[in-house]
Amino acid sequence: MSGRAEAVIVMERDSGVLPEVRALCGPLLDALVQSGMPLTITDHRRPGEPLVFANPAFERLTGHAFSGLANRPFGFLAAADADPAILAGIEEALAADRPLTADLRVMRKDGTIFWDRLRLTPVVDGQGATPYFLWTHCDQTVDLARMEVEAELAASRQALANAKERARLAQAVGGTAGAWEWDVADGRLYADARFAELYGLDPVAAGNGLSTDAFFDSIHTDDRMRIRIAVAGVMHGADIFAKDYRVVARDGTVHWVSARGGADRTADGAVRRFRGVLADITEQKRVEEQLRVAQTAGGVGTFEYISGFGTVSVSEQFCRLLGLHPTTALPVRTVNAVVLAEDAPLITSLEGGETAPPYREFRIRRPDTGEIRWLAQRGEHRRDGKRDREGRQGSGSRFIGVIYDITASKDAEEKLRQFAETLEARVEERTRERDRVWNNSRDLLVIIGADGLCRAVSPSWTAILGHETDEVVGRQVQDFVHADDVVATAEALMGALHDQNLTNFENRQLHKDGSLRWISWNTSKEGDLVYAYGRDITEDKQRADMLRQTEEQLRQAQKMEAVGQLTGGLAHDFNNMLMGVIGGLDIVRRRISQGRLNDLDRFMDASMASAQRAAALTHRLLAFSRRQSLDPKPIDVNGLVRSMEDLLRRTLGEQIELRITVAENLTAARSDVNQLESAILNLAINARDAMPDGGILTIETSRATLDRSYTNRHDGLSPGDYVMIRVSDTGMGMPPDVVAKAFDPFFTTKPIGQGTGLGLSMIYGFVKQTGGHVRIDSEPWRGTAITLYLPCDGGANAQDGGFAGMGETPEGAGEIVLVVEDDDSVRLLVLDVLQELGYTALHAADGRGALSVIESSSQIDLLITDVGLPGLNGRQLAEIARRRRPNLPVLFVTGYAANAAVRGDFLEPGMDMVMKPFAMDELAAKIRGILEERQVLAAAPP
Repeated sequence: MSGRAEAVIVMERDSGVLPEVRALCGPLLDALVQSGMPLTITDHRRPGEPLVFANPAFERLTGHAFSGLANRPFGFLAAADADPAILAGIEEALAADRPLTADLRVMRKDGTIFWDRLRLTPVVDGQGATPYFLWTHCDQTVDLARMEVEAELAASRQALANAKERARLAQAVGGTAGAWEWDVADGRLYADARFAELYGLDPVAAGNGLSTDAFFDSIHTDDRMRIRIAVAGVMHGADIFAKDYRVVARDGTVHWVSARGGADRTADGAVRRFRGVLADITEQKRVEEQLRVAQTAGGVGTFEYISGFGTVSVSEQFCRLLGLHPTTALPVRTVNAVVLAEDAPLITSLEGGETAPPYREFRIRRPDTGEIRWLAQRGEHRRDGKRDREGRQGSGSRFIGVIYDITASKDAEEKLRQFAETLEARVEERTRERDRVWNNSRDLLVIIGADGLCRAVSPSWTAILGHETDEVVGRQVQDFVHADDVVATAEALMGALHDQNLTNFENRQLHKDGSLRWISWNTSKEGDLVYAYGRDITEDKQRADMLRQTEEQLRQAQKMEAVGQLTGGLAHDFNNMLMGVIGGLDIVRRRISQGRLNDLDRFMDASMASAQRAAALTHRLLAFSRRQSLDPKPIDVNGLVRSMEDLLRRTLGEQIELRITVAENLTAARSDVNQLESAILNLAINARDAMPDGGILTIETSRATLDRSYTNRHDGLSPGDYVMIRVSDTGMGMPPDVVAKAFDPFFTTKPIGQGTGLGLSMIYGFVKQTGGHVRIDSEPWRGTAITLYLPCDGGANAQDGGFAGMGETPEGAGEIVLVVEDDDSVRLLVLDVLQELGYTALHAADGRGALSVIESSSQIDLLITDVGLPGLNGRQLAEIARRRRPNLPVLFVTGYAANAAVRGDFLEPGMDMVMKPFAMDELAAKIRGILEERQVLAAAPP
């Protein structure tokens, strides 16, 4: 390491530039990085001269991101056909620590090749060593192409001159030139065979004379009016006719011709004859077009100046480069006027044997934009003067040259020159700036060695942690860390020493007064040293804790508001239902005591109806909270919908038109058939109420696929195939604020007393519990569509649902049933029913009491137990009972059990479940069914 390694340097990255390089180069390096000039830096101390920095301009030039270029050797982008001699020259310059300029063929990321003009500049430190090389890059493809274009231009001009000379000779000897004579008085046109061939005329007819219109008929339509005007000028006094235009031959081919002629006039000036010749110049025009395209594509403008003339022949691209309107000739003073006064004029007189330099650079101020641009000129002289009798060349000459824009290259050279001139001064100034940053930093700065000792710390340690700098230097970092954070800090430091730089690593540092400060650390590594800086975030932590506490208080308030809404709705509905039950029973008791036994059924039916409404309400609450006991099985959705058609038509009435559309070959869905029937019926009733004046209710089924982008927006939903049921109406619809609350419990848009507000919430909870999804689409006065997505089931024997009635109540045959129920009233009712049905009943109030019966020698044919028993619950009791009495049938009774939400996961063979509250007939049917199933299994052969 050089002497600068002993300096105190805080490693930080601004725009990716290594701090050491920034310290050596100063702010001018920032100007170069931001200038738009492609720039790279290589580490001269490491083998292969690896790349350690590249600015965005270099990334745009090559198409490579710096993240993929870091630490690659300097020549990794060289094209396969790069000149080995140039690569060797670059290596020699690097080895000798000297600057170099070279053109190298380089490959971009997309595979295209371009010429890169490399300028290498050694970056020297205070001890005279060269730790880095600065490389600037410039795409010279266009400039080098210009040189090729110049050679092509010279060849093209020579070919054009040769073509002109051949045309002149051809016209002189006849052969390729055609002649015409226009007899004005007779209005006849006479022409030779060559003229007739070019014009596509019959040569015999042309020789005998044609109408003068024949002169114009074969001319290209785009040129015809221009030639007519020129001919009219000759007829009215012009002496010379000289035009280039296009003619269309008989086969449709187009030829360029050059026509030259004049008028034979009478003494009074009237035109007697109009004579002339024309020649085919198609090849000449093609060469000129190629020349024009080459100039435009290469950004090269051409010009030709003949000594003694006041004008210069120019190309369109020449005019564009100077900011002038395109033309073919310009006055010399106009051309020279755009050149800055400090520079030599572009066009010189070339008198007295003077010659213009073959290459020079000059500046112009564009008249169209006022912008100053750098241009380069290349060219050569041609001596055209006649020779005397002694063979000496005359003084006449012409200069043929090209110009092209070199502003970008000049800007890059100027910036590099300024950089080289001020580099040493910037190194010293940057060192002073670095020291000021170190001493005045409000963050903790520290340099840590590979042994974990603090080599240097900034004065901010005293201001933030109260420790003097000499108290910290030479000690382990962990000596100033809270005991609970020592292990994590040691592991983080070990990672930083192994090139795993820390980013926002947080720990608690000990203040000298014993208090704690939260510090967020960032590190970078160079050599064996870790450069770290830490920011005091204690106040940020305190504010974050206060914010968390505030958010928790807000969540608790929202939770209590929701609970209040729920309990308010429950209290309202249950009070109404309990009033019906208590009031009915009270009237029945009064009338029995009075001996008035007639008309009791009416009050008992009313009490029963209120009790059933209360049971339905609890089921809906459990469905919304996804805690009801479900029995998911494969369901034939199409069959279920068709089986409900008659019921739905009776429920909807005559004003509602029911339409059912089912998809063919629809796969089975996995759900609870009873809950699904109830959901469809509930949705149909809601749709009916939304169409008081009639309308159309549509139920359709199909298969749908939900992709990951959709399911990620809905918790608990997995991507895949689903069975879709859509219930849509043409009713009043809902505004967005109502749609947002539609699934909330006790939210309803119906008048008071006409809805509990639990219908949609029940459907939502039931579908979510089975792994599905519900969606509402609605707009005011455009109807509502509610879509249920149910998981697919690949199994067979799908059920189609349907509403089944209850048959006669089955009775027992003296079987012994053990009833375990902690509620005295429920246990009394169940025991009474069992005795009336012909069963022998044993009972216990909890699991412990039931175990004494189970472990006794008494016969037990069936165990009926509540799931939610205190202490030993019903499921645990059943497991113990089956270990004592294998294959003992078990009937679970539950009002709510979170772990029994899905029956298939809760029940084993020989087990069943009934939900509270239940009708006694339902209980009798469940008991009879489970006992008969046991008899069938016992009679089956082993």
